[in-house]
Amino acid sequence: MPEQLWTEVDTYFTDRLSLADEALTGALAASEEAGLPGINVAPNQGKLLQLLAEIQGARRILEIGTLGGYSTIWLARALPADGSLITLEYAPEHAAVARANLDRAGFAERVDIRVGPALDSLARLAEEGTEPFDFVFIDADKVNNPNYLAWALDHTRPGSVVVVDNVVRSGAVKDAESTDPAIVGTRAALDLLAAEPRLSGTAVQTVGSKGYDGFALARVIS
Repeated sequence: MPEQLWTEVDTYFTDRLSLADEALTGALAASEEAGLPGINVAPNQGKLLQLLAEIQGARRILEIGTLGGYSTIWLARALPADGSLITLEYAPEHAAVARANLDRAGFAERVDIRVGPALDSLARLAEEGTEPFDFVFIDADKVNNPNYLAWALDHTRPGSVVVVDNVVRSGAVKDAESTDPAIVGTRAALDLLAAEPRLSGTAVQTVGSKGYDGFALARVIS
């Protein structure tokens, strides 16, 4: 019953606040048709990402974990006319769906999809001398969350914002004895957030159509 209620409330928010349109619903439909897992952010969560990036005034956005490009569309909508977004996707078949979705949404020229293991893509970005990012959204394999967060910290600037998704894991994140790689990786990222003097952050639990989870939000302060 709670999960049904959470979903109904999310649906109400989505309908009442007009959080769906042709580009977004089309991206979800294309992803489902291609057999991608339904692990995209919910519409209200996608809008939150857009608002956070807009409040930040982000010109350069990095997304780690593209899937079908649904959250990518939300983030790209936050960019100014001269802004750009780089998104990293492990699976070529997912990246192909995302490319088509972004093209239909009008962002093909402003979004750079890098395909392959994210740590490899991040290493190449560093080698290319990538400019610092203003906003980073981490939503990929959870075992590497601490590695992604550490990289983001080294490639942002004071004032930049980092969001790490799916940190609650249905409450399992509190289990210090867990051997689940996703839990271990998530806890390590939170440990880094707590210990790193260059970061100021928090974590928030959420419920909704995606179940019981949450996200961490951090600001680079030095």
